[in-house]
Parts: sequence; C-alpha cells; structure tokens
Amino acid sequence: MTASPIAILDYGIGNIRSISNAVESVGAVPLLTRDPSEIITARALIFPGVGAFSHGMDNLAAFDLIDVIHRFVQTGKPFLGICLGMQMLFDGSEEFGNTRGLGLIKGMVRQMPFSSQGTCKLPHIRWNSIREPHSGRWDNTLLAGTTAEEEMYFVHSFVGMPERQEDVLATTDYGDCRFCSAVQHDNIYGMQFHPEKSRASGLRILRNFTQLTLS
Repeated sequence: MTASPIAILDYGIGNIRSISNAVESVGAVPLLTRDPSEIITARALIFPGVGAFSHGMDNLAAFDLIDVIHRFVQTGKPFLGICLGMQMLFDGSEEFGNTRGLGLIKGMVRQMPFSSQGTCKLPHIRWNSIREPHSGRWDNTLLAGTTAEEEMYFVHSFVGMPERQEDVLATTDYGDCRFCSAVQHDNIYGMQFHPEKSRASGLRILRNFTQLTLS
C-alpha cells in the first residue's frame, strides 16, 4: 500500500519545488496542492512561503485556504510552516502596516532590529546557528539530533515574537539581536530558516517531520 502523501500548500507563493524535492529525498511522497480534500486527508501539511506577509495572507484568502488550514491543525496531524509560512502562523504582522495572521501561535511579527541601537544589517541572508532555549527542549521534536554547531540557511528581515515562552523551540543570534527562529505548539511547528536549503541538517529535520507522521 502506498503511503498517504505529505501535502505542500500551493497558494501561489513560495519555493515549493525545492521543498517537494527535499521531502522526496527523505523518502516521503510530496503532494503540491490547494485542494481542500487532498489537504485534509494528507498525513502532514507543509506551509511554505517567501515574500511579504500581506501578500501571503491575500493569496490564502483568494484561494479560500484559511479555513482548511485551521481544520487541518484541528486533526492533530503534523503541520510545518517555513519562513513566511512560520510568520503567518502568528496573530499578525507589522510589515507594511498591520495585517492579521492565522492566529495559530500567539504573538506578532516585527522587523529586526528591535531598537534604534540595533546593529543587525537587513535582510538577514546567511548561514547561522540555532540554539536550544533550555536543555531538553529539542527532545522528541523536529530538532532532535541537532547540535549548536550546525548552521541553517536564513533569508528574512521580519521575525515572529511568541507571547508564550513555551512556544519557542529555537533562538538565533544576529548582531546584537536574539530572535525566535523556530516555534512549536502541540502539532504546529514553524521554522524561520529553510530546512530544504540547509543541507544535511535541514534534511534531518524534514526526516524527523516525516517520522512524526508515522507515530
């Protein structure tokens, strides 16, 4: 019997081909789709994205995908937002004015640096390491097996700022800015970096994600 696919949300924005190739390379079956029935019956959902927050939310609304995202999350199956896909999990963003998000992670998306004295040059485009917020936080999560020395690939200027400290899965230092680079709340995960572009480290994260779908 062929395993049910991992759906990759196709809403007209994001690097869906590279994510599809990465999912396939770790032994899973990717399905690029915006069909609600295919999304709900998939064993997991990946929500990619690059670009502006408001554009992403407009596209979700145009393709009538906001409700199906919420319904998928309610199934308890694994859900992963990547880059803009992570940011759109939050209540809203201050990018180009205030835009309402999906409200799946409590908090707002704001631009770095966070003060007039900040030294972060934007955009943040580079390889950078992620840190465990406290010992044991990565146990039994997508980041299991990751070490502090490993670097992930980032391309962004805005970051999500969770209200609940327990939702923070990883942090990253850039200049004098420390920001949340990964979140997790129940079956919802978000990565500000691009695991599909982060070589062996990123592929391990995606492999961990596929393993969650089997548990």
